[in-house]
Amino acid sequence: MGPRAAPLLLLLLALLGRPEPGRAEGCDLQPVTAEPPITLSYATSTVPRGCVSSGSVGASHEVHVLSIGWSKASPFPLRVSVTPRAGGCARPAVLVLLCARCSATVTSPCPDLLLRTDARLDPGTTVALGPEPPAATGEGQLLAWARGAYRGITSYSELRDPRWVQLRLGEDAGSPRECVPQERFDAASHLEAEVVFHGVKGCSRGDAQSTGAAHIVRLQPEPSSPVTEVNLSLSCPERAMSNQFLILQSRANLTWFLSVNNCHIQFLVSGNYKIEPISPLLLPGMLLPDTERGLIAKAFEKNYSVIASYSTIPTSARISLEIQEHEAVRRVPVTPTPPAPTVDSPRELLRMLQPWKCTDETMEIVIARPYLEPIKEVVNITLRDSSCQAEKNATHFMLKTPLSHCGTSLEGRGHANNELILNLAKGAALRSVRVAFQCPIPRELFLRLFPTAAFDAPQTELEVNKEAFVQASMRWEDHPADLQLKECWLAAPGREPVLLVQGGEAHGAGVAVLEGPPSTRGRKVWRFRFTYAVPEDGRVPFSATLKCKAGLQNNTIFEKVLEVTVKDGWRPPNNRGLGLAAVLGITFGAFLIGALLTAGLWYIYSHTRPTSKLQPVSSTAPASESSSTNHSIGSTQSTPCSTSSMA
Repeated sequence: MGPRAAPLLLLLLALLGRPEPGRAEGCDLQPVTAEPPITLSYATSTVPRGCVSSGSVGASHEVHVLSIGWSKASPFPLRVSVTPRAGGCARPAVLVLLCARCSATVTSPCPDLLLRTDARLDPGTTVALGPEPPAATGEGQLLAWARGAYRGITSYSELRDPRWVQLRLGEDAGSPRECVPQERFDAASHLEAEVVFHGVKGCSRGDAQSTGAAHIVRLQPEPSSPVTEVNLSLSCPERAMSNQFLILQSRANLTWFLSVNNCHIQFLVSGNYKIEPISPLLLPGMLLPDTERGLIAKAFEKNYSVIASYSTIPTSARISLEIQEHEAVRRVPVTPTPPAPTVDSPRELLRMLQPWKCTDETMEIVIARPYLEPIKEVVNITLRDSSCQAEKNATHFMLKTPLSHCGTSLEGRGHANNELILNLAKGAALRSVRVAFQCPIPRELFLRLFPTAAFDAPQTELEVNKEAFVQASMRWEDHPADLQLKECWLAAPGREPVLLVQGGEAHGAGVAVLEGPPSTRGRKVWRFRFTYAVPEDGRVPFSATLKCKAGLQNNTIFEKVLEVTVKDGWRPPNNRGLGLAAVLGITFGAFLIGALLTAGLWYIYSHTRPTSKLQPVSSTAPASESSSTNHSIGSTQSTPCSTSSMA
């Protein structure tokens, strides 16, 4: 879809990259306690507490208990729909609905459904109303009453802030005999609900200059979730502010279908997505950060310094997002610009900031300039090896180095030791402040993708039909020799995962295990190469997931997942136009086809025209109808002017 095909939307496709260090600073998310800037709800079958049982099998009624709680007063009535299963309304059923005098509408096609509730029923209710249930002080008392009154319970579900609930009747003789409530119970066999999310957070930097507002919705990663498609309904008020931004973050193999109503908004989306009714095309998404700070930094990169809403919800097949009026969007918690720390010395400042961070092979130092305000005379910052000097820009001092360089020692277990040196100017004299530190090395599996066998400059781009090189590594001070690379898989949306390595051996065509560097100082490294071939159907996915597991012989397992983008390098990119050779080839082909077509037409014309057309036409022919016709057809000299004069 070209930019002119979507006048209401600007579709942003940004390159994946690490946000600039510190870009998320100064914006600490806080709960939005005033009128929320959005109304967010989602469909789910997971209830905070619930259970099913076969205790009602053989009894006179099946019994379903719904206990509804509210975080705040609901502005809309609760809608409950009770439907039969495939067998129809086979036997009488009882619905016990407790919602603390809420307003509710209950409908069902089953004539034998009896409703017992403490709710205020709206006129649309179509079920028979029984006596109000007794006031229960807790879950146990409620379930005990239901068992005593009806000899058994079919299902119990506790819900928070539902908009609507769909309950399916029916019993399962294979369920446990007793209904014992469990936390986060999967009630998919009999219930689905749309619940309102009330945990919206927001923040605004105190020095914010941009008038734009960003909304972030993050789906909790649930690898076992069966959801593969998400339908998001997005609506805005008539007087919606135009400078808004929506980030939708999820696992990469989800497909989003966005229904947009009256919204002038920009998008960043994980996974493929389609915008209805703007375009029928499925657009490629991008890899987005999977952390709160990373997503905030991504919004700041786009010059949106007001995080109007940040919401983390379970993965759901249906989501509704309503953006409220402009003023509600702007009423978000403001994070004031933090004052520089008050310290008595540079050493105290560095020990408080602890700006060092280590992986299994690198050390990184990042210090924001505002924190160095108390030390105005900082000239440069180095490590123990003075040749390792931090780079500086307008906002930060930054230094990144391998653990084997810059005087770093690895004598301690699980730590890298070095010194951070601040070189200060005091008038014409220079002095140095040295702070020794230990940088903890995380005990985790690291996974990196490289374009060449040199294994330098890691990337997150995988090119089709071209070799890629993978390095898995971790530090284990105790017994590094016992570490093993258990398995590695490559998975793409809509495709079967491909096993690359298992038990340290290569699997499949185009995969080869390479010799890694020798284990040193407790660090183990595994390397292999593989080629991602074009799938049989020719469709290349836009993303893939590389997953590896390593562990000890005693089955201690460490797992790492690397999200990568897939580049279809064997076809010419669509957006770069045609090269000179292609243009010349097309031009010559068009000329040749035109010449052949002209020759063919002349051949047909010369062999099929009447013989009279080859004879000269008399200028004194009588002006009869037939001669007039012959003149108009046979003459090749006539013009509009001559025709006019003849008339």
